[in-house]
Amino acid sequence: MSDPAPTKRLFIKTNGCQMNVYDSERMADVLAPLGYAMTDTPDQADLVVLNTCHIREKATEKVYSELGKLKELKQARAAADGAVMTIAVAGCVAQAEGEEIMRRQPAVDLVVGPQAYHQLHELIARTHRARGERLAADFAPQEKFDALPQRRPGGVTAFLTVQEGCDKFCTFCVVPYTRGGEYSRAPQAIEAEARDLAAHGVREVTLLGQNVNAYSPPNDQGPNDKEGGGLAALVRRLAKIPGLDRIRYTTSHPRDMDEALIAAHGEVAELMPYLHLPVQSGSDRILKAMNRAHTAQSYLKTIAAIRAARPDIAISGDFIVGFPGERDSDFEATLALVREVGHASAFSFKYSRRPGTPAAAMPGQVAEAVKDERLARLNALLDAQARAFNESQVGRVLPVLFERKGRHPGQLIGRSPYLQAVHALAPDRMIGQIVAVRIEAAARMSLAGALVQPQLEPA
Repeated sequence: MSDPAPTKRLFIKTNGCQMNVYDSERMADVLAPLGYAMTDTPDQADLVVLNTCHIREKATEKVYSELGKLKELKQARAAADGAVMTIAVAGCVAQAEGEEIMRRQPAVDLVVGPQAYHQLHELIARTHRARGERLAADFAPQEKFDALPQRRPGGVTAFLTVQEGCDKFCTFCVVPYTRGGEYSRAPQAIEAEARDLAAHGVREVTLLGQNVNAYSPPNDQGPNDKEGGGLAALVRRLAKIPGLDRIRYTTSHPRDMDEALIAAHGEVAELMPYLHLPVQSGSDRILKAMNRAHTAQSYLKTIAAIRAARPDIAISGDFIVGFPGERDSDFEATLALVREVGHASAFSFKYSRRPGTPAAAMPGQVAEAVKDERLARLNALLDAQARAFNESQVGRVLPVLFERKGRHPGQLIGRSPYLQAVHALAPDRMIGQIVAVRIEAAARMSLAGALVQPQLEPA
């Protein structure tokens, strides 16, 4: 049975992490059978969905700013031609501040938490009958995944959620309260989704989870002699799928980086040599206050083990500066850890006080000016490391998976094994192919190169 012809326009604005990108794609899949087709702007959309992030205060306030603009657009369209625009807020802000959203912005028709978006079609119908109904995210994750329709991949790379939620309760983080406890999907369901993606031309998948390396389905029997348990076993399983040539995963926690997963980095060719492993601070005193359950030394020991298994691996990390109680000596310890690790890329942030988290009530809140100065110093070091890593690729021949056309005529853009964007002149037929590219120039965020040979992938 074919889908109905699109009659309604859908605009989704995604903020935050890769999990939200995946969720937005799945919301579009849920709504497609109802005749919703994606549009690039909200101007003429029948349904606008803001998929939100609650990690930092600025991200939350940005939601209310965007809602104010959408309210004006909604009113203008109604006054001009009687058009009805439905506004929905989804994601983590929806889960954490649903009632507040409805109170602060009456133009919002619907609030949908991260575990309830599979019910969007029903919720929209109810909203049109009784405006203002809100459904909290109190569904089990399994119910959501079981109810989602078949994927509609739009490119050669795709996100694939394998784990959701968090049991770590870092004192600065709202994720356990907005995404719930850790839940792992069944490996059979993940494999089926991955095989379908590969059948539709996807060459690379990124396995997603708030703590993806905590992946442990209920029937997991633990490590075995060959494959190990958890994420390591899943990676090995997916690596056997024909046509699926690259596997990545994010985001990880240092305490869940087990020996089996480290070994997989050295043994599974499809697992790309890039690891995002947040550390947050180089100070043991601050790490303890954050409830990270690891030390700077244990983190460095893990990095050393990973590099022993895969010497060319690129390391990425997350850092928070200005956590309550952070002294100059604590910040210097972070800089020292950064210098020792050497990062290919990283994400760094000022501590953001989130209501309801333990850190929000801690004494010793750091002044914004101090946070700004520390962040600038940290970013200068991280930027220098990222540029040095990219420059070290000049002269090398890297396998590049071309994903799309570039801005210039004849240019394609792809990704190296280390997740760098790579620009090169190449024919359009190479989109979706892994091609040898000699790197000729490097910038902080990307590489430029030339094809080594005109033919497609080597045998």
